[in-house]
Amino acid sequence: QVRLVESGGGLVQAGGSLRLSCAASGRTFSTYAMGWFRQAPGLEHKFVAAISRSGLDTYYTNSVNGRFTISRDNAESTVYLQMNSLKAEDTAVYYCNPVADGTTRPLRDFWGQGTQVTVSS
Repeated sequence: QVRLVESGGGLVQAGGSLRLSCAASGRTFSTYAMGWFRQAPGLEHKFVAAISRSGLDTYYTNSVNGRFTISRDNAESTVYLQMNSLKAEDTAVYYCNPVADGTTRPLRDFWGQGTQVTVSS
């Protein structure tokens, strides 16, 4: 089973940038489409972005389209989320998870420790 570890979060001013990483263990990383999700306090996990197994196709929720970029390095078993022009409403704990191909649905119903992103206005 793939184990995922998120990192790269922090405190940043509005308009700033952060780059999140999600490192996977195991040899099956390249067989999964991957997604980033976020959870604000008191809310459920929400889809942010996804990338196909090859990395050729990407999907974004409307609120981050044009500001965030998802990418992956299958040789390093890592998926990234470059976040630019950050807004206060992007504040949340960010998680990665495998997703069903071509969808925003996580394949697993459990989450890792995530990485906290806090944007000050």
